[in-house]
Amino acid sequence: MTHSVTSILSQIRSFQTQASQSVASPSAEMPRSNAIPTVTDIGAPSPASFSDTLRGALAGVNDAQQKSGALARDFELGVPGADLAKVMVASQQSQIAFRATVEVRNRLVQAYQDVMNMPL
Repeated sequence: MTHSVTSILSQIRSFQTQASQSVASPSAEMPRSNAIPTVTDIGAPSPASFSDTLRGALAGVNDAQQKSGALARDFELGVPGADLAKVMVASQQSQIAFRATVEVRNRLVQAYQDVMNMPL
């Protein structure tokens, strides 16, 4: 779980650096509108989209919650190897990941509302 939170944070940081670089030099990122794409442009792999990144992050949060639930169930059933410390750590990790997901959702909704309330 810690790995998925760290992964999400590193992806956010990379998006921030990409955004700051594109603001600093917009002409480097903008292709010419009348240019014909070359064979290398067409065959190049597309970068990860925001939706793919978000889908992966949500899958990581879901996995953490599933793991936490499975550990809690194993502890309740008395399965050897499922000690209370592991259950509590997994529970806290999934709780933190879920709270972070809710905060990201809240920020996205607020940004959407800000854009929709902008005067034309």
